[in-house]
Amino acid sequence: MQATEHPEIDAVVIGRNEGARLIACLASLKGRARRIVYVDSGSTDGSVESARATGAEVVELDMSLPFTAARARNAGLARLAGDGSDFVQLVDGDCTIAPGWLETAAKFLATHPEAAVACGRRREDHPEASVYNRLCDREWDTPIGEAAACGGDALVRRAAVATVGGFNDGLIAGEEPDLCLRLRRAGWTVWRLDAEMTLHDARILRLGQWWRRSRRAGHAFAEGAHLHRAGPERHWVRETRRALAWGAGLPLAILAAMLVTPWAGLALLIYPAQVLRLALRDPHPGRWEAALFTVLGKFAEAQGALDFHLRRWIGRRRGILEYK
Repeated sequence: MQATEHPEIDAVVIGRNEGARLIACLASLKGRARRIVYVDSGSTDGSVESARATGAEVVELDMSLPFTAARARNAGLARLAGDGSDFVQLVDGDCTIAPGWLETAAKFLATHPEAAVACGRRREDHPEASVYNRLCDREWDTPIGEAAACGGDALVRRAAVATVGGFNDGLIAGEEPDLCLRLRRAGWTVWRLDAEMTLHDARILRLGQWWRRSRRAGHAFAEGAHLHRAGPERHWVRETRRALAWGAGLPLAILAAMLVTPWAGLALLIYPAQVLRLALRDPHPGRWEAALFTVLGKFAEAQGALDFHLRRWIGRRRGILEYK
């Protein structure tokens, strides 16, 4: 796609210390988006200079303020204010845009005026590198059609995002589902298209990385449920309750019962039984590892959810949870 063919598409890329991945990301957009804005969050690897060398506009965030991806995306959208295109491709700096995606997504939004967001299939670049990368690849294989939310990569209608005030700067995770919820409440729709969108490089090679990512998800569940608990959507209420039940409430109850009788420890067999149940009802490849880490992940998610509520009660916000 040449910029002159689709001048209505701009791009906002966010990142920090992405190195060669950022260069690949910007290259996948060059000549395909009218303006490319890169928002840097305190990189020390020369990302700013590399981005400028590609012709991208660079916004350097003030790192004396708390960083969130939401704040970075808002800064990129703000840079486009006054001379922005109708549609903006949001993309993380560790992703590359698939050939044909911008054409497909722009055509969809142009012919569906009620749609605010179009996303497609994000794939993991190296799923063979670790079980954690494979889990990410499965996570992103969401149902095609009208959706409740998108991820960090999506083509958005700039005016629609502006009508709901953009992203919530204060969220350390889960900012995209929060935005999509507010868009849907305002009458807009969100769509997952049957098209390749981005290739992502997670590089999650250790259990600790995966644990921190799952903990961040639990924090997002709890904060999202707290913010929107009064709405009819029950945003992330079920996910939060499951995490707290399986990852905190149940094990604590079993340990308390074991103080009365050690036989109560047999109740811990409910966890392998849950792995078995989840695996048997999953028809897709990799079902056993997915079931195992779904159950194990509840402990990390519960940790994140409890951390959110504890900090909320004492009035201290958490900084961003990174896993790379």
